[in-house]
Amino acid sequence: MKTEFHGIFPAIITPMTPEGKLNEVAFRKVIEFNIQAGVHGFWVAGGTGESVLLDDEENNRIAEIVADQSNGRIKNIMHVGAPTTARAAKMAEHAAKAGVESICCVPPFFYGRDDAEIVEHYRIVAAAADLPLFVYNLPGATGVEITPALMRKIQDRVPQLAGLKHSAVTFGNVRAFAKMGLFCLIGNSRLMLPALTIGATGCVDGPPNMAPELWVEIWNAYQAGDLERAAAAQDRACDAADRVLGCGGGFHALLKATLSERLGIDCGYPRPPGSPLTVEQQTALRKCVAELGLTNVTVS
Repeated sequence: MKTEFHGIFPAIITPMTPEGKLNEVAFRKVIEFNIQAGVHGFWVAGGTGESVLLDDEENNRIAEIVADQSNGRIKNIMHVGAPTTARAAKMAEHAAKAGVESICCVPPFFYGRDDAEIVEHYRIVAAAADLPLFVYNLPGATGVEITPALMRKIQDRVPQLAGLKHSAVTFGNVRAFAKMGLFCLIGNSRLMLPALTIGATGCVDGPPNMAPELWVEIWNAYQAGDLERAAAAQDRACDAADRVLGCGGGFHALLKATLSERLGIDCGYPRPPGSPLTVEQQTALRKCVAELGLTNVTVS
C-alpha cells in the first residue's frame, strides 16, 4: 500500500466502434499515445470513460486491456464504482486479478446515504481488491461530497485508502487532504498548478488525454522548480482545453473527435444518450486542433 501516485493521470476515454461497442484497437492506441507523451498513469473508466453507460463486463474488459497494454510502465487507477456495494466489490476483485495498480470508486449514489453507510461501502469494496483505493469525490454527479471529516472516517476504517480525486468546488480542501497524508489528485486540469502548490500530488481530468504533452510540461516545469515556465505551460493547457471544448458539442464527443484527428483512428461517438458532433462542429474542431498546433501523431 506504499505505492506512490504523483503526476499526470489522464481520465482516459473509452473508444467505441461504429456499432457502439468497445473498440479495443483504438483504446490501445490512445493508451500508448499517452504513455509515449510521458504521463504517469491513467484514471480508467471514470466520468470521461463513460463508465456509468458501460455494463460490468465492458468495465472488466477495460481493466484487462489497460493492464496488458501498459505492462507496468505506468499506474492504472481503475474505477469500479456502482450503485450497489456487491457490484462494485465484484468489479474491484476482477480489477485486481486483471493487474491494475489501484482502484477508485464513487460513493454510493442516487439514494441519500449516511456517513456510516458510505464508509462501510468503501470498506467492502476496498477489501475485495486489497489494492490502494482512491475515493472519487465528484459531488456534482453523485450528490455526495467527501469532506475532510468524512474522509477521516473512511481513513479510520479502510486500511487500503491511498487518496482521492478531488473534483469538488471546495478547492481549499486539497490542503486538508494533503495534511491527512493522502495522495490528492486535483480533478480540474485548469487548476493543476495552483493545486500542486498547496499539496496536490497530481492531476486527473479528461482534457489531458487529448493533449498529454501540455500537462506533462506543467508537471516537468514544476518539478524542476521553474514556476514561470510552469505558469506559461498551464496557460497553454488551459487555452487548448477551453478552445477545444468551446467548439460546440458534448464533452465526450469533442475529446473522442480530437483524439481521432490526432491519431488518425476512429474513436467513435459517445454512447447514447450522448450524441456525435455535427458536421459544422467537426469542421470547427479540426480548425481548432490545427491552430493549436496539436499535430498528428503516429503511434506504433
